[in-house]
Amino acid sequence: MKRAGTHHPFPLRRVEAVVLGASAGGIDALGAVLDGLPAGWRIPMAVVLHLPESHDSHLAEIFAQRLPIPVHEALDKMPMADGCLYFAPPGYHLSIERGRRFSLSCEAPVLYSRPSIDVLMASAADAFGPSVAGFLMTGANEDGAEGLLRIHRAGGLTVVQDPTEALVPTMPLAAIARHTPDHVLPLRDLRTLLQQLEPAHAH
Repeated sequence: MKRAGTHHPFPLRRVEAVVLGASAGGIDALGAVLDGLPAGWRIPMAVVLHLPESHDSHLAEIFAQRLPIPVHEALDKMPMADGCLYFAPPGYHLSIERGRRFSLSCEAPVLYSRPSIDVLMASAADAFGPSVAGFLMTGANEDGAEGLLRIHRAGGLTVVQDPTEALVPTMPLAAIARHTPDHVLPLRDLRTLLQQLEPAHAH
């Protein structure tokens, strides 16, 4: 497990997809991690941020203005296209099917959350196996810890925000309690790691 303080380049890791999760403080944390993404970014990414079900989500619009890549709210059966960022809509669980399409469901909340980070990450582990990377950041409950463990067991890359830096450390601490992540890093290093990932189909 790599902790904060390293100034060495991260080892080359080729991935087909990145899934990210956060709760309390998550919008700012996600913005810090995605800041500086290049316009030629090619790895598809899916995000679950906990939001009240009764409110419309404007996350896609907010991040579309901040990033040079296409940003969408995921729709049922929408294909997961390279180089795009997708957000789970409020009130629906977001899964990734083996054919690289999204699936939305209204099944019961997981750890009081719908969408659930666990659901997204577990489905990504099933769909992509060792070629998925999971990032879990600040949050006030344990959602995401089990999903990140599923990614670990599938051989994927697991990355957790340093809990000493997180606005609310409950979520990162829960993940670390379940397995030893590949990296536990502050946001600036999470950003560096993300940008050093390579598309699995790169030549």
